Amino acid sequence: MKPFQISRRSFLHRCSATAAATGLPMWFVERELAQAAEPVKPLSPNDRPLIALIGCGGQGCGDARDAMRFGDIVAVCDVDQGHVDRAAKDFTKNGKVPEKFTDFRKLLERDDIHCIINGTPDHWHSLVNIAAAKAKKDIYSEKPLTLTIDEGKHVVKAVRDNKVILQTGTQQRSSERFRMACDLVRNGRIGKLKEVTVWLPAGRREGPFASKPVPPQLDWDFWQGQAPKVDYVPERCHVWFRYWYEYSGGTMTDWGAHHMDIGYWAIGLPAPTQVESKALSIPIPGGYTTIADYEVKFTYPNGVVFNVRSTRDDDPFGGTVNPAGQRNGIRFEGSDGWIWVNRDQLKAIDREVLSKPLPETAERLFVSNDHKGNFFDCVRSRKDPICDVEVGHRSASVCHLGAISLRTGKSLQWDPAKEEFVGENAAEANAHATREMRKPYDYSFVG
Repeated sequence: MKPFQISRRSFLHRCSATAAATGLPMWFVERELAQAAEPVKPLSPNDRPLIALIGCGGQGCGDARDAMRFGDIVAVCDVDQGHVDRAAKDFTKNGKVPEKFTDFRKLLERDDIHCIINGTPDHWHSLVNIAAAKAKKDIYSEKPLTLTIDEGKHVVKAVRDNKVILQTGTQQRSSERFRMACDLVRNGRIGKLKEVTVWLPAGRREGPFASKPVPPQLDWDFWQGQAPKVDYVPERCHVWFRYWYEYSGGTMTDWGAHHMDIGYWAIGLPAPTQVESKALSIPIPGGYTTIADYEVKFTYPNGVVFNVRSTRDDDPFGGTVNPAGQRNGIRFEGSDGWIWVNRDQLKAIDREVLSKPLPETAERLFVSNDHKGNFFDCVRSRKDPICDVEVGHRSASVCHLGAISLRTGKSLQWDPAKEEFVGENAAEANAHATREMRKPYDYSFVG
């Protein structure tokens, strides 16, 4: 039998299996697999990068477990000693226990570490990423890439100046389903794109909360970092941090970093020029500070309207139920029809929208079917990954624009080239595009 015949049979078998597993049309699967580079394979024992995990909570440890397909975890770091001890135990391999740290700067002094996984809370993402870039470590960073828009400029500069690889953990770009939706939209399958609507899970609206003694294993001052110093409140820490503007941006920057990133990818422009919003509930004094229920409307230079809405109910197109019991997804509306997509489904106004192949001349988006695999492939090739530092920064910036409009209650104008608010209400809005960092946890903390 000829090798080509075996290779072709294997390729078609792969296409059939992928089409069956995803429900995507065969034409798209064949094109994507043919276009994609060979999938990254686990390296030999002598060719596995050494990885450090900074931020050993649930998401960070999940990222690290996935990364063990490609490298070895040799160090772990967290300001919660309980997290460090658990991670060191979980990532012990063949009797080799990862070295334990509580200060990420000390960890980065190890010359043998090739890359880091940044699983810290949002308000620590930028300083950790900047320090890792300066230490010449490649970075897989959880989303959103930054706490503020201004931080993104610093992170982009550090990554590019030091020529390191950074992959943002917006893994939906490595999903065939989301990529196909964006491919079809970008190539006019539903006509001229007019409107994008994203449904995000509503946030939490609870409180007031009482101060408690700091757990002995937690360095509470270090955990707070750049944020204003406050008494310890359990609902501020670990998984609940995302509902406080001091540390995050609520579901607008949490789930928004995923679904709004896909909308931004499909539109194909760096940023909107206008944003207006409506807060549908207000935080409870002494409780979570982020706005839980909201509507935000962005307008892009090409006239596309990008709506973002929180939801506590089922969406009209049968979206995914997430652990909080809410449904979410993305609807693209064009002059000739619509497409709906989320992590479970891809639907359209009629079957032909999905089943009819795009022409060979169609615009093709970056193909990645394995987000961690794409990162480690780029660690070796030194090429930019699918969600490089600029993508992460621009994607996070759109989320921050929405959060700033909600916080100010104002309609705002944005200059994508200058990356600043202009026109009426600009001064108030630009004050939220950056944030004063509590010393010593400012940029000088990482050199």
